[in-house]
Amino acid sequence: MTMLEIRGVHKRFGDLHVVQGVSFEVRKGEVVVIIGPSGSGKSTLLRCIKGLVEPDEGEVFLEGAPVTGRRRGIEKLRSQVGMVFQSFNLIPRLTVLHNVLLGRLGFKGVLPSMVFHFTRNERELALAALDRVGIGEQAWKPAGQLSGGQMQRVAIARTLMQDPPLILADEPVSNLDPVIAKSVLQHLVTICREDKRTVLLNLHAVELVRLVAERVIGMRDGVIVYDGELAGLSIDVLKRIYGEEYTA
Repeated sequence: MTMLEIRGVHKRFGDLHVVQGVSFEVRKGEVVVIIGPSGSGKSTLLRCIKGLVEPDEGEVFLEGAPVTGRRRGIEKLRSQVGMVFQSFNLIPRLTVLHNVLLGRLGFKGVLPSMVFHFTRNERELALAALDRVGIGEQAWKPAGQLSGGQMQRVAIARTLMQDPPLILADEPVSNLDPVIAKSVLQHLVTICREDKRTVLLNLHAVELVRLVAERVIGMRDGVIVYDGELAGLSIDVLKRIYGEEYTA
């Protein structure tokens, strides 16, 4: 069954045509990695899918419901799409637990959101999410005291609090040490597979792609130049994506 459908999406910023007629589908429970050089349109595409950026042309559907070109119900649709960013977007002075609980704000009324009122069940869910990403013991520490790898684990736990069927991740480990990056990325994908969540993530490092991808989409200059299984990601394909200067 299809979770996500992209139909002919274009996005321009002035004279720059960042995404050019991109179309593909993602099945429920699939783990898909988008790769490509900087400026290939990967991040802009994810923002179009999330509804943070409106495409100039084309359509995005989440489980058959249109994300693009609508105002009514867009916030509810957005709540079904979790997003993990390159920057962790934590509030340093708040505890780790409270940062995770912020993932529930979209499900609460205005007044409970303003006063940070969370139920006992929500707190238990947040602690469980922290345990799943391996840092439950850090729950009461200010988020600003954590390492980069720990901060990204908190960001993942916060996204899990939305209970989204689809998670987008935009270069989620590019700021981390290579060893830590592998651990954090594997944690994210393993949890999503256990929960049968669909994952679409942007990565730049090919060695990380090989760790987690089932299917790879390669973008260059705003267009898809490869869409297939990980096994098909040959040196020739990688040169098509990254240019002739690419070396193994």
